[in-house]
Order: sequence, then structure tokens, then C-alpha cells
Amino acid sequence: MLMSSLADRYAHQILEARAYSKTLTPISTTAILTLADAYDIAKSLDTIRIAEGEKPIGRKLGLIRDQLRQHDSTVDTQQTLFWTTLFASTVRTLDEAVAIQSLTGAIQPRLTPVIAFKLARAPAANATREELADCLDWMAHGLEIIVNPYTELTFELADAIAAFGMHGTLLIGEQRNLSSATKHHLGQIMMDASVSLSCDGTLLGAGYGSNVLGNPINALWQLHQRLNDQTQFSSLQEGEIISTGSWSDPHPIQAGQTWSTAFSGISLAGLSVSFV
Repeated sequence: MLMSSLADRYAHQILEARAYSKTLTPISTTAILTLADAYDIAKSLDTIRIAEGEKPIGRKLGLIRDQLRQHDSTVDTQQTLFWTTLFASTVRTLDEAVAIQSLTGAIQPRLTPVIAFKLARAPAANATREELADCLDWMAHGLEIIVNPYTELTFELADAIAAFGMHGTLLIGEQRNLSSATKHHLGQIMMDASVSLSCDGTLLGAGYGSNVLGNPINALWQLHQRLNDQTQFSSLQEGEIISTGSWSDPHPIQAGQTWSTAFSGISLAGLSVSFV
């Protein structure tokens, strides 16, 4: 566990890097950084941002991908999921399915499709996956802009957690209210669904709901379980928005491109976003 003064020091360095679009050397290259240390830094980041007037509105989940490997052999498969707090300042709800988004200040930005949920009520501490799904208010398609403040392309999971969970901006599309019947089958529906990604009219790949720890409901449940152990953070609360993790590998993006998505197997509209 990091001393609070050291966690605060790292937090201020990371906040400064984001404010001035600067890159950093991964913390793990110069110091021992455990996952618990990384979440101590994340907690310091939350505390500083709230003190400065920012409003937390939910969580963003991430998954380890090939380009982001954790070399600690003590980490089990449960810990392939990581998370960060979502703040209102980095979440944008889109009025239409076609939008323009600035990349100003985004360091090494990449794009990935996600599903976001809003909680209608807080789940019980021992909630099952089915009970957790029943707590949902709506779901929406989202596009997550991932940013990388590090000078290195390869770094540890702990570095990613400490750096806002690599979160840049979350764009949220049309919100679809969930009926009781849909909630009951939502995990299976999403496991069988897919999304295509195109750039400037060229199909570049596809993503699958099964890539998100089996399905996004399972990812949400694993976050819920994690928070039961991470008592320095609040448990899931009514009204929170949860971005549940990438359906595909992230794609590099740049100004001048237009990216679009389309779903199969689930009743969600795609998005088209032009970056400037």
C-alpha cells in the first residue's frame, strides 16, 4: 500500500500530464507498483478531482488486451478486469447518431465500442448476475476514446489503472429502457451480439459481446464483486453509468476520420462520429 503522500504525488503528476497533454514514463519502470498501489493512486485522483469541483457519475471498465500485459504471476483471471471512476467532464451524451468530436489534447487516442448501463437502484452486496441485471434502468451503445499518457507502448496493468484507467472520453448514444423480460435474457442476448467498425466507409473489423468477460452483464457483476473488497471506494450506487468494457481491440484514430458502428443480434442503433 502506498503512503498517501506518495499516491498524491503520482496523482498530481498524472493530472498535470493530462492538463498539458504531456507524456510520462510508466511508473512501474522506476518503482515497484502493485495493483493495490495503482488503486491508491486512483483514489487520490478521485479525491483531488472532487475537491476541484468535478462530479463523479459512474465507472469505466477495462480489459487486458494483447498490447497491455500483466506480468505478475500472482494475478488470477478475475483481475483481467480493471476500472476507473467516470466523471461528468469526460462523458458526452449524444443527441443524434451522427456527431463531431474533438481530439484536442487526447494523447495517442484509440477508439473502441462499448455498452453502457445506468443503474436504477443499488444492487445488494450479494446480488447474483440476474439480480444485478434487474437493477438496470437503460442500456446504450457507447464509443470509448482511450488515451495513453505513457512514452512506452508496453506497460503494466497497474500503470493503466493509475492513469485514469486509460479513459479519455465516453460518447453515449441513444438510451434504450430495459423491460423486465429483456433484463432476464440480457446476458445471453449480448453474448450472441456483434458490432462492426468502419473508418471512412471501409470496414475494419468487428467486436463481440462475448469478448467482454463472456458478456457485459458478467463484467458488471465482476466489478460489483471487486468493489465489495475495495472498501476505500463506494459500492455501486443508484444512478451510476457503467461503461462495461471493449467489444473489440482498440483502433488508432486521428482528426479528419469518420468512424461508424452497426450492431447485429441486438436492438441498438450504431453511431457515426467525425473527429476533428
